[in-house]
Amino acid sequence: MSERFFLYDDTVDTKTRFVSFVGEHQRFDLAIIQTDRYYGKQLVLDIQGGRFAIIGTDDLDEPGYLEHVYKLDEGDAQELREFLYELI
Repeated sequence: MSERFFLYDDTVDTKTRFVSFVGEHQRFDLAIIQTDRYYGKQLVLDIQGGRFAIIGTDDLDEPGYLEHVYKLDEGDAQELREFLYELI
């Protein structure tokens, strides 16, 4: 059996916020994880949809990014974007 080669194996302290809100057409159940690991960005998990992304304000400004990552239509993505702007 060969030896496992790790690129990294770190344990870090995190702060996790669980939040659920209802938009115009969709419910959002999110876990937002803050850590020093991602250069000021936050790990945003869509619990119901099983999708996640590392997000900063530059990502929120990127047209179509949330639509692509979370498989949302434009209206739902805009509601999520507005909420995340309040946090990030």
